[in-house]
Amino acid sequence: MLLSWTSAQVRAAEEPLLVAGVPLMARASSALAGAVLRVVRERGTAVPGARVVLLVGPGNNGGDALHAGAVLRRRGVDVHALALAPHVHDEGRAALLAAGGRLTLVDDAGVPAAAATAARADVLVDGVLGLGARPGGLTGVAALLVTALRALPGSPVVVAVDTPSGIGVDDGTAAGVVLPADLTVTFGGAKPGLLLPPAAGLTRAVQVVDIGLELPERPAVARLEPADAAAVWPVPAPDAHKYTRGVLGVVAGARRYPGAAVLATTAAVLAGAGMVRYLGEVGDLVVARRPEVVLGAGRVQAWVFGPGVSPDDAAQRRRIEHAFEGVRLRGEPAVVDAGALELLPAHVPAHVVLTPHAGELARLLTVRGERVTREQVEAEPLRWARVAHDVTGATVLLKGPVTVVVGVHQATYAQADAPAWLATAGAGDVLAGLLGAVLAARADDVLADPTLTPALAAAAALVHGHAAHVANPGGPVAARSVAQALPEAIRALLTSR
Repeated sequence: MLLSWTSAQVRAAEEPLLVAGVPLMARASSALAGAVLRVVRERGTAVPGARVVLLVGPGNNGGDALHAGAVLRRRGVDVHALALAPHVHDEGRAALLAAGGRLTLVDDAGVPAAAATAARADVLVDGVLGLGARPGGLTGVAALLVTALRALPGSPVVVAVDTPSGIGVDDGTAAGVVLPADLTVTFGGAKPGLLLPPAAGLTRAVQVVDIGLELPERPAVARLEPADAAAVWPVPAPDAHKYTRGVLGVVAGARRYPGAAVLATTAAVLAGAGMVRYLGEVGDLVVARRPEVVLGAGRVQAWVFGPGVSPDDAAQRRRIEHAFEGVRLRGEPAVVDAGALELLPAHVPAHVVLTPHAGELARLLTVRGERVTREQVEAEPLRWARVAHDVTGATVLLKGPVTVVVGVHQATYAQADAPAWLATAGAGDVLAGLLGAVLAARADDVLADPTLTPALAAAAALVHGHAAHVANPGGPVAARSVAQALPEAIRALLTSR
């Protein structure tokens, strides 16, 4: 599991070690230098004579970069630091110059020459801003330099120190000017902005370096890996039967949108539900494609509401409203998607999972008095997912290039498992059916432990993404192919235990 902690949590963990004289900067800069050397070798460049340019700001990230530059210079690397503030870390500056490196103070007039210098580097080290930086992007000379550099043809490999400078370290925002990184070397633990959208898309890889920090047990944001998802995934006991494996009720689709019902029920069956009951007008089509599905009402352990249900579908809306009574009275977990979101009661328990995309979340919140647009949700997904959780009580799974899940006690996950090809019609219906099957199988457990619901939602997002890779590695996928790939994706997941 990839865990992250806020800047305040990291600084609090650093403080006692700094007071005790632990050389945290030496540890960090040594690891940073090692990462840069690996990048140089991977490029096929000889270390002696390789060109590394440091972008140096006034804080400790700049100090890390300068000390790393001194290590690199002693290995024969040509190191040139571009100071983007009048004052930089004194000891780091002295170390670099003593090792034979160069340092140039860059002002507005010197931006074109500095950009040309940076563009000729084999590796560019971004040490402009650190944990104390405010969100909103780079400003001043740094913004001018990065803008000029990005306008030039070609670019060096960028290694960011702790985080790409200018992102929202704690919230993942990425407004303004930011220099994307090929590799981010982060110290002590990952920072939330490295996992959360949209900033997560600004670094291709993250390397976490242990520098001896004692961080809190509960992280700010987590990302499940396959073994973590496997640990919570339901597996039938030797004496299981269809009723103990989870019975899922699905209210989805209509004559206008029959595919949503087929996809949601197919995904639930292939994800391992003990039984799937379908309620709606297209049962003939559902059974023709999935004969395992049972038509009509009956006892269920969890629900899926809403895929393919339009606002003018009075019959399906009545079924959803009636089924919500089971959620309220019997505590049945539910996945609330698409057309069911506007039917959500004022407040629901945490074992109800909302699965909106950004536009749907904006509409849900606007109806409930929060003025927000789709664009604002996309710019600050963590913020608005948390607002939705607070307003409704539900666990919120906000779909996107990085899926954000927020549940009780601020449990937060950010999953980046899906290829961009998965942004296709019907993919959300498959996810709803998959997640519904998981909740049905673990219905008693999520009622006993509300923190399990967001973990299961994150695990479902991981499997959904992996199934897309299984369906057609590296190429386009259709939603039905993703559903059909679920058994293999789940088998592979469980072998990672």
